[in-house]
Amino acid sequence: MEKRLGVVSIIVERSVAPVDDVNDLLTQFGDEIIGRLGLPHPARGVNVITVVVDTSVERVSALTGKLGKLPGVQVRSLMSRTAPGAPLATPPDD
Repeated sequence: MEKRLGVVSIIVERSVAPVDDVNDLLTQFGDEIIGRLGLPHPARGVNVITVVVDTSVERVSALTGKLGKLPGVQVRSLMSRTAPGAPLATPPDD
């Protein structure tokens, strides 16, 4: 499986979502997580979590699928088009 860089954005409704379950899932994928930033937004009653990953599309799908099944959790992901270290496309000569 080809690894790619990606970002997973998670919005957690604190009054509804099982926050411990969210953290447990992120821990299960810990070897593939480069960094994580969690910000509380008390005025809206949510936590916003951004996770940077270096993993396969299949593994990100597994993570987002499990997170998306939790009540009060919204999740989206974005993956790079190329694997890390792969040459980037160069613009054509004019």
